[in-house]
Amino acid sequence: MGQDKSDLRLRRRVLLAAATAPLLRPRSASAQAWPTRPITIVVPYAPGGGSDAAVRAVGPIMERVLGQPIVVENRAGAGTAIGSTYVAQARPDGYTLLAGATPLAINPALQPQLTPKEPTRELAPIGPMYRSIFVLHVHQSLPINTLAQFIAHARANPRGVNYGSAGIGSLNHLAMELLAYRAGVQLEHVPYRGTGPALLDLRAGRLQSMFTSLLEGGSLIQERVTRPIAVSSRNRMTQLPDVPAVSETLSGFDVTFWQGLFAPAGTPAPIIARLAEALRAGTTDPALSARYAEQGTPLLVGGPEDQARLLSEDSEVWARVARETNLRIE
Repeated sequence: MGQDKSDLRLRRRVLLAAATAPLLRPRSASAQAWPTRPITIVVPYAPGGGSDAAVRAVGPIMERVLGQPIVVENRAGAGTAIGSTYVAQARPDGYTLLAGATPLAINPALQPQLTPKEPTRELAPIGPMYRSIFVLHVHQSLPINTLAQFIAHARANPRGVNYGSAGIGSLNHLAMELLAYRAGVQLEHVPYRGTGPALLDLRAGRLQSMFTSLLEGGSLIQERVTRPIAVSSRNRMTQLPDVPAVSETLSGFDVTFWQGLFAPAGTPAPIIARLAEALRAGTTDPALSARYAEQGTPLLVGGPEDQARLLSEDSEVWARVARETNLRIE
């Protein structure tokens, strides 16, 4: 009888402990257990471009840190708004991320009809990935060797010179529109669903010109399919020391592309911290860093605050461009 009472008391203590365990569990337990399944990084561009390649290069390193597969999902279109909006509206659990880029800073100023309308509020920055300078290519079929010749040719042939881009509102589209505005010329824009498809037509000669990163378009230069006539940064590139900056012809011109990693707003801080740690492992990998540096696309190392600052500063720059030029993308 005494043994039965003892067993009964023991069972009651076990049941009470089981019932109260969830109440006593630390609030960060879900974050501590995260991740328990694959993580998707949405690239708002078509496969084959520099943004896609960078995620696929960093992803395997992040996998080793996080212990879960990284799945790359391309959701291109609408000036990156399709992919960016998808992530902004996703569950903030750390399993759906965005390879967000400069258009997050551009769209609110130049395409205010697109979402997310307030990226700084709707997305949580994780960290930067890389920065890229654009090279202005012209196809070898054009008898043009300098930016001044390009402008003169375009001025003599209004809309007779076409150029490709990764899509309406993409940075290489807006860089060329800004160049055309500053130079006082009219060019014919041919948008694509990503840089990769546009490069195929540039190679084939169906496009006459295009801004691309050296990482994306360097092979065309090496094979003499295209001729580099200018770079988009304020100063010349180390990799192309003989190619002038656009600013040497059009003073003050300075356009560069960055990409970083974002999560939906409201993602728990411990998860953001772990993602930032994994991303930093990728962007500090010696072999990967050396490869990207050689291609004129240095990897950026930083955390959420650094990516937030990049987004904020570029948002101010493009808001000023919109005010000064009255440029809008319909």
